[in-house]
Amino acid sequence: MEIADFLKIVPYLRYVHNVILEGWGESLMHPHLIDIIGLAKKQGCDVGFVTSGFNFDEPFLDKILSAGIDFMGFSFSGATPETHNAIRINSDFNELTMTLKTLLRRNLKKPRIHIVYLILKKNIHEMPNIVELAGEIGVKELIFIHITHISNLWQDNEKAFSCIKDEKRSYEEIINKTLKTAKKYKIKIDMPSFIASDVAVCSENPLDNLYISVEGEVSPCVYLYPPIPDGFIRIFCGKEYKTNKVSFGNIFHEDIETIWKKKEYVDFRKRFYERKDMMKKLFNLLLEPKKLPNMTLPEPPDPCKTCHKIMGV
Repeated sequence: MEIADFLKIVPYLRYVHNVILEGWGESLMHPHLIDIIGLAKKQGCDVGFVTSGFNFDEPFLDKILSAGIDFMGFSFSGATPETHNAIRINSDFNELTMTLKTLLRRNLKKPRIHIVYLILKKNIHEMPNIVELAGEIGVKELIFIHITHISNLWQDNEKAFSCIKDEKRSYEEIINKTLKTAKKYKIKIDMPSFIASDVAVCSENPLDNLYISVEGEVSPCVYLYPPIPDGFIRIFCGKEYKTNKVSFGNIFHEDIETIWKKKEYVDFRKRFYERKDMMKKLFNLLLEPKKLPNMTLPEPPDPCKTCHKIMGV
C-alpha cells in the first residue's frame, strides 16, 4: 500500500482498538513501515503485525521499537530447522530464533511477543517442542492455527483437522503433551479445535473486525479477499469451489461509516447475529434436555459456507 493511500485510512484508526499491519504479505518488506507504525500510533490504537522475521536485523529492530510497536507475532511452522525451513520457504529457523532471543534479552515491557505456529500433519509432532523452545527463550504466549485458505491438494492433505463432526484423530497424546509443557513453562496458549463443530461466529469475528486490502477494498476478513483474481479455487473439506472475493466498498473512495451501513454489509453481519442468538437459546435449552427441540443454527453468509473457520477450526 502506498503511504499516500494509508494516510486516507489514518483518521479512522482513532475508533479502533487494534491495527494489524499485515494481511497476505511480509510487513518488514514495506519501505515505509516505520512511518506507518508512527502514523497509526498517533491515533491512540495498539499496533502490531505477524512476521516471518525476514531481514530483521538489530538496526531495523531499534527503529520499530522506537516507533512504539505494541505487539509482534513470529511465524513458525516447525520446532527444528529441517521442518520449519521446508514449510516456510525463505524463512530461516535459526535466524528467526536468534531475532526472538535478541528482542527478549532487552526485557522490554512492550512490544508483547508471541509465536504463531501453523499446524500441519507434517509438523504436528513438534507442537510440544515449540512450546519448550518458547519457554526456554522467554516467550509467554503461543498461538496455534490451522491452515484455513486451502487452494491445492497438498494443502488439503496436510490439514490436521477433521471436517467430520465427532471424528476422532490420533493427536490426543501430542495435544496433552503440548498442554503439559505449556503449564510447566507458564505459557499462555491458544489452540484451535481439531474436530469440526458449530460455532455462531468464527474466530475472525466479522462483527467487530474488518480487513482493508492494499487497494482499499473493505472485506469482513482477510480470507474473503485474497490477493488473486476472482474465480479462484478454494478447497473446502476436500471439494473444490469456484470463489469470488468479497468487498463492500473502497475506503479510498467512501467513508467507513457509509460502507459499514450498506444494506448488503448489514445483511452479512445479521446472519452472524442470528446465529449468536440461536446458539444462546440452544445453550440455555441444554440445561433442560427434555425441552430441547430440533433447532439448528441459521446458515452463515454464502461466502462463509466454504470457509473452514465457520467449522470452529
